[in-house]
Amino acid sequence: MNVLEARCSLTNLRVALSGRAVAVDVVDEISLELHPGEVVGLVGESGSGKTTVGTALLGYCRHGAVIERGTLMFEGQDILAMPWEQVRENRGMKIAYVPQDPGAALNPAIRIGRQIVELLELYNVGTAEERLARARAGLREVGLPDDDEFLARYPHQLSGGQVQRVALAMAFLPRPKVLVLDEPTTGLDVTTQGMVLRTMAELCRSYQVAALYVTHDLAVVANIADRVAVMYAGRIIELGPSESLFSQPAHPYTRALLDAIPHLSRARALTGIPGSTPGPGRRPSGCRFHDRCEHVQDRCREIDPPDIRVGPDHTAKCLRIGEIGTWDINRGNVADTDPSKKRDIILRVEDLRVFYGRKEVVRGVGFDVGKAEVVALVGESGSGKTTISRCVGGLHEEWTGDLTFDGRALGKGARARSVEDRKRIQYIFQNPYLSLNPRLTIAQIVARPMELFGIAKGKAARDRVVELLDAVALGPTVLDLRTDRLSGGERQRVAIARALAAEPDLLVCDEITSALDVSVQGSIVALLEDLRKTRGISMLFVTHNLALVRSIAARVQVLNGGELVESGFVVEVLDSPQQEYTKRLLSNSPAVG
Repeated sequence: MNVLEARCSLTNLRVALSGRAVAVDVVDEISLELHPGEVVGLVGESGSGKTTVGTALLGYCRHGAVIERGTLMFEGQDILAMPWEQVRENRGMKIAYVPQDPGAALNPAIRIGRQIVELLELYNVGTAEERLARARAGLREVGLPDDDEFLARYPHQLSGGQVQRVALAMAFLPRPKVLVLDEPTTGLDVTTQGMVLRTMAELCRSYQVAALYVTHDLAVVANIADRVAVMYAGRIIELGPSESLFSQPAHPYTRALLDAIPHLSRARALTGIPGSTPGPGRRPSGCRFHDRCEHVQDRCREIDPPDIRVGPDHTAKCLRIGEIGTWDINRGNVADTDPSKKRDIILRVEDLRVFYGRKEVVRGVGFDVGKAEVVALVGESGSGKTTISRCVGGLHEEWTGDLTFDGRALGKGARARSVEDRKRIQYIFQNPYLSLNPRLTIAQIVARPMELFGIAKGKAARDRVVELLDAVALGPTVLDLRTDRLSGGERQRVAIARALAAEPDLLVCDEITSALDVSVQGSIVALLEDLRKTRGISMLFVTHNLALVRSIAARVQVLNGGELVESGFVVEVLDSPQQEYTKRLLSNSPAVG
């Protein structure tokens, strides 16, 4: 495609940290074209600069950074050279943005209908009657009700998927020509995610909108993007058509990311990428990926690679293109769990009914977990997965039925359980930013369970903390740091280390990888698998990622509306689902290959 066809053309963008004696780049040498009706995926690990590039398309960069150079040609004008008043006129109206957390983008004190109409008022669109009619039409376009009752709701009265679609409707309402979507489906269940993605793709093609889709989920990108740009340490290191990039990735980093993706059709030994993405001011000379690359040579440390042509419209920044062989999507595949293997039951759940006040949210659920076995709970949001896990972990007391652990009945709630049972069942929360005390050091956080359960104290506890941090691939360098110095993946590793400090027999993992990069997810899954094999730890694994279930679990329980609709060994349920609900979940799950 030539430049004249581009709806929006970004050339040689550099965003740097402001107020520094020595220039420190956040992103550099970014050139990208967006074409009408096209979706371009922008992928990479956290800290690679994806969101910085996305917001630069709106002529914006966050506080503490400055756009040092570059051009953004849109309708014959350079957006980056405009005064801010003109730039602001384009935002929303011609170049729209859908944030990662739409709940934060919507005003919680204003009704949905009023927020949509207010947007049209801001741009002086039509009369009051026309604005209301257009608001209703916008909601219909994204598959939402357009009646007065829905318009009168507040954001908190909507589900996560509904809020995301309201944000999408508002973005499309002024009929923008460019759309930036910043991780809009992170944390959504597969059905809702599929609905949002289909809606977004249909609207982009119907209205010929050029879209940039920022995400760390390569499986999603493989299903919706026409072209993919892979970012690492502030640069685009590979760019090409989606089909060729996923079938013939050229850069070792792209290949490493693809190796970390679980596959729905087959189990895989997932691995992470050693090390971490170097942040601004810590980027190495030469190829920025050389210190993590398995194919590194001395010249890679010295020469900054240019864009090298791989194929039609496909380039990569790697000096060793053509020397490192081809990539095979099946490498890393392993055998599925053997259904005939004998099981020794440690947790048994029978006729579990759970209530919130008078409302019954889980009805008659029963399953079991074997020793050194991973059992997955899957289903849409609101299906009861987390509620069941909280009952097992002693965090919810309003339930009836029987929970038996190692032959003994479990009390309703942690306070009704013995110290031994509390010690042996440990819960790992979904959000590591909220589950760790920001006032304590990592050493204090991990040592706390040892103190509570009388396992160790003083120097012995400190030595044990070092061992646990080594086990979760963090090491002793983080001992005296607080959580604000760690990334999301590192915090989740601390949460796992804290749970292991209690020497548990059962880990209850509540969506612990849902918001993590695929590379971090791969390393955490590898860690959990090692713990299962070497320490015989059992796990109840709550997730909406069915592809991940294939690689980590032996058995799966499929929940819908608080009821167990299908249960069995992973290989049997995923390959030969019996229920329509399970089939729908599988059809909505994004897949690579």
